[in-house]
Amino acid sequence: MNRTFASANVLFFSIRIRRMKNKNGLRTAHLFLSLSLLTAFLASCQPAAATPDTNVALTAAFETAVAQISQNNQPTETPVPADTPIPTATAPRTPPALPGTYQTSLLKPADMPRTYVADTCQYLKNKWDSTKSAPGTVVMVIMYHGINKGDASGNDVTTGEHKKIMNDLFESGFQAITMQQMADFMYDNAKIPPRSVLLIVDDRHFAEYFNDHWRPFYEQWGWHVINGYIGIDERTDLWAENAALSAEGWVDYQAHGYIHNVPISEGSTDEFITSEMQGAINSLQKYMNKTPIAYIWPGGGFSRRAVEIGPTLGYKLGFTVNQRGPVMYNWVPQADSVNDDNPLAIPEVPAGNPLMTLPRYWSPNARGEIDTVRNIGDEATAYAEQNKATELEYYDIVCAPTLGPIP
Repeated sequence: MNRTFASANVLFFSIRIRRMKNKNGLRTAHLFLSLSLLTAFLASCQPAAATPDTNVALTAAFETAVAQISQNNQPTETPVPADTPIPTATAPRTPPALPGTYQTSLLKPADMPRTYVADTCQYLKNKWDSTKSAPGTVVMVIMYHGINKGDASGNDVTTGEHKKIMNDLFESGFQAITMQQMADFMYDNAKIPPRSVLLIVDDRHFAEYFNDHWRPFYEQWGWHVINGYIGIDERTDLWAENAALSAEGWVDYQAHGYIHNVPISEGSTDEFITSEMQGAINSLQKYMNKTPIAYIWPGGGFSRRAVEIGPTLGYKLGFTVNQRGPVMYNWVPQADSVNDDNPLAIPEVPAGNPLMTLPRYWSPNARGEIDTVRNIGDEATAYAEQNKATELEYYDIVCAPTLGPIP
């Protein structure tokens, strides 16, 4: 009878398994079948007298199995991944086109401004550095040959005309600078007065000349004067007088050749060029304990080869007799060729270095050019301000990663 009951139970559970299989899947059915067969087998093997209530046992087994199945089939929560911020793509910045070099109708058409700073980023940094000269700072270079107490002829001016030049410069806001200041400005845009004048006296003079014509302006305004001194080793008395003035500090002696009376030209040999330029250095070092940094070309003569040799000897600046206009940082008026606008001027562009071929106004013409120089400076200032935002944007994109921010 137990076996019959067991068989019936197997049949009963088989039917239940099929139904559960449909609900819970194959895995659940297998587990329930195994449990049911085991229960039936154990029940059939027990003696009749010791067999407990089979229905109770099967019911308990069934409930246990169902509970186990239910527990195993509880859905498991899937962890939600944390939000990862997506980096925002940075669009590359395109540098703006830089404006052209400042041009002016106040120069003669053939006297075009030339630049000489090859590194655009360094130029912009120097230009807009607030510790340096502001854009539009201008230098008027004036050449004096002679100042006569009587009548004047040629390139000379009278004492009265000289005083008028100086007073007009001062009243127009100009201040005189030294050659070292000039070099620092032209190379690095070092700070100088916004309207500066460089006063250059050519040739040798006795101390009386400087005491009469230049000392009063040094004592009144602190104005220095540059003397292009001829280096030939003669007239020790003249050397002694000028050495004493050099020691005072307000007469700034620079080189004006050695024998001086033979101008350098394209036909000059390297030996002659070197003897003229180095000979002037040797004499100034010997008598004045001074090494010049500027070469005032004797007779205004120069050549491409001389312009190349000069810097190797230590010269930073060179001055012609060409009346082209004033100069600014990275801005020097020059001509490509001989032209009708200035037929006596040697063209500077073929020499290849604007810093060694700077123009000068002649003293007889100086007063009439003061307003021109002042207006050029004002125009250049306005042009720079007009283009400031563009140049600073260019610098920020192209230059700042290498040179850093502009002070």
